[in-house]
Amino acid sequence: MAVDNCTVFTDFILLGLSGRQDVQQGLFVLFLLIYGITVIANLGMILLINIDPRLHTPMYYFLSNLSFCDVCYSSSVSPKMLADFLSEQKKIAYNLCVVQMFFFGTFADVDCVLLSVMAYDRYVAICNPLLYTVTMSRRVCIQLVATAYTVGFMDMTIFTYFTTRLSFCNSNIINHFFCDPPPLLALSTSDTTTTEIALTVCSCVVGSTVITVLLSYSYIITAILRMKSAAGRRKAFSTCASHLTAVAIFYGTVFFMYFQPSSSHSMDTDKVTSLFYAVVIPMLNPLIYSLRNKDVKGALKKAVVIIHMNCMLIFVRM
Repeated sequence: MAVDNCTVFTDFILLGLSGRQDVQQGLFVLFLLIYGITVIANLGMILLINIDPRLHTPMYYFLSNLSFCDVCYSSSVSPKMLADFLSEQKKIAYNLCVVQMFFFGTFADVDCVLLSVMAYDRYVAICNPLLYTVTMSRRVCIQLVATAYTVGFMDMTIFTYFTTRLSFCNSNIINHFFCDPPPLLALSTSDTTTTEIALTVCSCVVGSTVITVLLSYSYIITAILRMKSAAGRRKAFSTCASHLTAVAIFYGTVFFMYFQPSSSHSMDTDKVTSLFYAVVIPMLNPLIYSLRNKDVKGALKKAVVIIHMNCMLIFVRM
């Protein structure tokens, strides 16, 4: 909605995490390390899953897509944040702010849907093992992943469209380290009702994925408890332990972010929480799956041995 006598801002100013230069330099080193690990670990996971035939299963197909999303939504935030640590004026062009918000929101939504899809995959594997091959066929897996990307893209396309219709006249200072929707909407001088409804619809995606995860694991836990063999229970639980850990960390952070009491709600708390799920969690996911999964650890050891042997051969030929 247009506003008379509105000052048109061509860029926004991000306040970032800290205004102290000495602190920012230390944060730059820390988060450069975290981002480097995130990219290397997730791309390494994707490569490992693709080259090892033992990992050509639905669970690892979903995991490779999860790793891809983690790289993408971390990369939508981290490079700009790192650059701002070394810059006195933390400016971001209006168009780039919208693009950053779109890609971060899209891949965050896809992450949520993929986590629920992986929960359903574990439900089928444990509760209906005889039908697993048929139920989780390659075609079905591709359709589920395509649905995840479609949902994320459509959600953020609608929300971004309504966001670009808003006016920002009073201030262009965002009290955050990236263009997150809540602080951006708080700056608008327009009626944000429609945009907030669109954001609520996007939030419903997260809610629906939570319901899917809870239902899947309620059936999984019930099935595990009914197993007579202790070894069988341990094996069944180990197949979903990594995913359950990743889900608990991700949704626990999101719930803390959006469902904390208003009395304890502050922008500084929001920034720290956002930092965790936007920057830290994408690094943790591949580590969780590699450290707690025997198949991944076995494939990793095999890859290391092959690389070592190839390096030795090259050295001998030299």
